[in-house]
Amino acid sequence: MSSEKIFVDTNVFLRYLTNDDVAVADRIEKVLKKAFVGKVSLVTNVFVIAEIIWVLESYYGYSKEVVEVMASKIINTRGLEIKDSHLLLNALDLYVSKNIDFIDAYNAVYMKEHSVRRILTLDRKHFSRIDDIHIEKL
Repeated sequence: MSSEKIFVDTNVFLRYLTNDDVAVADRIEKVLKKAFVGKVSLVTNVFVIAEIIWVLESYYGYSKEVVEVMASKIINTRGLEIKDSHLLLNALDLYVSKNIDFIDAYNAVYMKEHSVRRILTLDRKHFSRIDDIHIEKL
């Protein structure tokens, strides 16, 4: 396995998921297959995943359910390292099941992971949908 890690940016995943440039998507697929078999080591982060979700929903107009499937495929890609990927998957579930913004869902999951039950926010609409989180009054 390659000892050097390669960071993968949002646009690479988007080209692959949307297949809007078939030649580019094919080249990306070859790299992902190399990662799958351990020939390269890929890494990305929560910001990239959040941007993928935002672009797929806002620009491409995909439903939350479709976005969840697409983002889950990326998060679960063998050979791709994403710190706290379990939080991302849990946030995707909240994003769809509670019909809230992904970032709010991630923040809620992060809070629960770190035993934080109270939030100071002006976004009462989304956080009021999440069990076990108390919204502090300003």
